[in-house]
Amino acid sequence: MSNLVKRITGKSIWVNILAAIGILVVLLILFFSSLGWLTGYGKVEKVPSVTGQNVLAAQQILQAKGFDVVIQDSLYIDSIPKQAVIRQSPEADATVKSGRAVYLTVNRSIPPQVEMPNMAGFSIRSAEMYLRSLGLKLGEVTYKPDIARNSVLEQYYNGAQITAGTKIPLGSTISFVLGSGVGGSDIPVPDLVGMTLLEARTYLATVNVNIGSIVATDAVKDSAAAFIVKQSPTVLSDVLGPTGQKVPNKIRQGQVMDIYISSIAPVRDSTAAQTPVNH
Repeated sequence: MSNLVKRITGKSIWVNILAAIGILVVLLILFFSSLGWLTGYGKVEKVPSVTGQNVLAAQQILQAKGFDVVIQDSLYIDSIPKQAVIRQSPEADATVKSGRAVYLTVNRSIPPQVEMPNMAGFSIRSAEMYLRSLGLKLGEVTYKPDIARNSVLEQYYNGAQITAGTKIPLGSTISFVLGSGVGGSDIPVPDLVGMTLLEARTYLATVNVNIGSIVATDAVKDSAAAFIVKQSPTVLSDVLGPTGQKVPNKIRQGQVMDIYISSIAPVRDSTAAQTPVNH
């Protein structure tokens, strides 16, 4: 009786083992036969061209072809529309596995800011090259009398004079005023003594004479409000005319005057002979 039980039990164990192996083989066959379907093996797509298109339209086109879309980077180029695709990877017409990611570089909606440099004294050629290196553009170029021929005297943005350090959008246009050479005509030397520096700047701009050196004779806190106490050249020369009076000095438009400033207004000599100048 015990021998019979052993034979039956032993036979049952081998049957179970063989059945398990058979099931495992079937599962492996099913797995490998469906692996291609699960992974998309062998299924490829040609990447469509989306360069130049709006990023939203580009995403729709790529996703319709089964690609994932990743915005990889953003740049700013003012010559193409905002939010347009600048680059794509893989490139257009590349044959790749379906479902892979396509990386896009998009043009920014808002341009980055750059600091305006001080271009005074630059030659026009150097100024233009410097602007380009900063991503800025050269606009209108005008001239006024000045001994620094073809050198930058003033810089303008949107019609207003712009100071160094001002932040402006990349791609902005900068205009320059250049010196035309000494040129101009001779005029009597303006009498600046008693004016504030701000008043003197405003007046000299109307007669095309420039300010050279500015020397403080005491502790000046606000230079624009400081008073001019001395100037060079002076209004009158040391040469006496036929009537015995000092001859007025002349200055050519485009030349410069050096001035001395103080926080204290000068005391004018009302008896001194001066050449009248409209302030």
